[in-house]
Amino acid sequence: RGKEEVSGVVMRVVAGPDEGAPNFAMRVFEIKPQSSTPYHSHNWEHEVFVLSGRGIVRSTEGERELSVGDAILVTPNEYHCFANTGDDLLRLICVVPLIDGRLPSTPQRDKQDNPWH
Repeated sequence: RGKEEVSGVVMRVVAGPDEGAPNFAMRVFEIKPQSSTPYHSHNWEHEVFVLSGRGIVRSTEGERELSVGDAILVTPNEYHCFANTGDDLLRLICVVPLIDGRLPSTPQRDKQDNPWH
């Protein structure tokens, strides 16, 4: 399975092209306490579901607290990042569209004003 790591963040592909998915990929993010994903945007939407932990999503729309069971839509070209503000691992499911049958590369555009880095 595909696995990528950024400081304090692990991303695993749990369903995608390797499993025969024609249109979407499902990824699981594990974000350590006081860590976050980069503040970035890309030209596709994605949907996120919180499995465990708590945190904040920061986006063009502002900040929103996250907890177990929350669902988030990130629209195309919306700057966003996910930060773990709790004491336990923040685990998220993230569904993204496949581009020409492959996982899109991320981030497409990174923004340097991420307050969690």
